[in-house]
Amino acid sequence: MGEPGRRGTKQRMLDSAVLLLRERGAAGVTVDAVLAHSGAPRGSVYHHFPGGRNEMVLGAVRQAGDYISAMVRESAAEGDVRLMLDRLGAFWKRSLAKTDYRAGCPAAAMAMDSRDLVPQAGDLVREIFVRWQDGIAEALSANGFTPDRAQRLATLVVSAIEGAIILCRAQRDLGPLDDVLAEIGPLLERRD
Repeated sequence: MGEPGRRGTKQRMLDSAVLLLRERGAAGVTVDAVLAHSGAPRGSVYHHFPGGRNEMVLGAVRQAGDYISAMVRESAAEGDVRLMLDRLGAFWKRSLAKTDYRAGCPAAAMAMDSRDLVPQAGDLVREIFVRWQDGIAEALSANGFTPDRAQRLATLVVSAIEGAIILCRAQRDLGPLDDVLAEIGPLLERRD
């Protein structure tokens, strides 16, 4: 563990990289943009991220993926799949409204433009989406769905929410996310 100030600088840089990734995609996450947004000194980049920009971008995507994974895991542990869906929906609604519909999902942003910009991101993004799907599938299985059906529904949930986020940004309206949540909710009702 480093000194509190140094840990704080690294976290500010990661938070800035996440936001820039969500708003601008992988191409928009440059060292200069992260430094300007975070207020970190230039020397801190290679101190905290010896691998440079790519290491910083991968760290940002990992952080964002871990955040959603934790939300899914915590909700699943409570045994209420509908609560999990409600929490995911509420998180994305707040996020979209707070950023005036500029910021989407960082994992989706990396999935769309990572191959050339950050070649290592493909495996990380794949792992993040699998983790989200598996977490949702486990919660559905615990609520009475067969493992196969739970996995298919988890794929539907992740795909529908990610698609709704894109539509919300394009339309500058939360309606698409509300529609998706309203239609998916009944599909996830407990099976006895």
